[in-house]
Amino acid sequence: MITDRIDRVTRIGDNDCQTVLPPPRSVKIELTGRCNFGCTFCARSMVLREQHDMDRALFERLLREMRELGVEEIGLFYLGESFLCTWLADAIKFAKHECGYPYVFLTTNGSLATPARLKRCFAAGLDSLKFSFNYADEAQFEEIAKVKRHVFGRMVENIRGARAARDAVHRETGHRCGLYASYIEYDGAQGERMQKALDLIRDSVDEIYALPLYNQANLVTEGEEKKGWKPTAGNRGRVGALRDPLPCWAVFTEGHITWDGKLSACCFDHDGRFHMGDLTTSPFLEAWNSEQFQTLRAAHLRRDVTATACEKCVAYR
Repeated sequence: MITDRIDRVTRIGDNDCQTVLPPPRSVKIELTGRCNFGCTFCARSMVLREQHDMDRALFERLLREMRELGVEEIGLFYLGESFLCTWLADAIKFAKHECGYPYVFLTTNGSLATPARLKRCFAAGLDSLKFSFNYADEAQFEEIAKVKRHVFGRMVENIRGARAARDAVHRETGHRCGLYASYIEYDGAQGERMQKALDLIRDSVDEIYALPLYNQANLVTEGEEKKGWKPTAGNRGRVGALRDPLPCWAVFTEGHITWDGKLSACCFDHDGRFHMGDLTTSPFLEAWNSEQFQTLRAAHLRRDVTATACEKCVAYR
């Protein structure tokens, strides 16, 4: 199940508690920094950095390099919406069949994931597809995502059509992609409201799990508080297996690569403050163990990130 994989990534083992580390098991790489939603809980909508598409040659070079280093799981997304990338299915096929990644995964808001496009992705070898489903109804969707409410129905329709598309490819090729959904609890009341919305898609996915409301490196805290919500510090993983904010697993167990080739230490690097190296000029392993990355890891291991890029994120309680 997807929650087992998530828990393995967010669990910092004894061998991970070092400043110099071997290549991570899992890496997310951003095909595009763009998104067709403007969600208020996501700092991407603040446009604090340029948002374009990754150069395809850079993508292919990095994927080959990381696989040779032993990276096993590759996520073809980071902060943008990967279904905006016209060569998404080709990227999946390259990762799975040209590079030989055992596990290729993807997260999407679902609005552009039509059954036809999904079939191409499944046939290309996608192992896991998760839908981020964070709105209780059309009205809340329009308020939070800043998109016209009829798109909510399209998103639900695409999610509901995913299982038939997946099963058709399974019959044709024998390959079966896992289908999942996550939702943000926001607070207790929202968690209850979400259950009716989840009933719309429950039979279409293999597993659904909840996430806390993240503060996105403290960039959206003020706005969330004004709505009466209480965000959580750092990235504590999923509800039911929350981790301590310090040390943060993202600094130790998973790589994050932006569309322009920057290696980041954070899941929420919307403004570039967590960049640890430039992969357009440096090898992956050199950036993964750069001086600034080692210094940041040491601060996390001391559980004192004062004066580091992580200070504002975990300071909020």
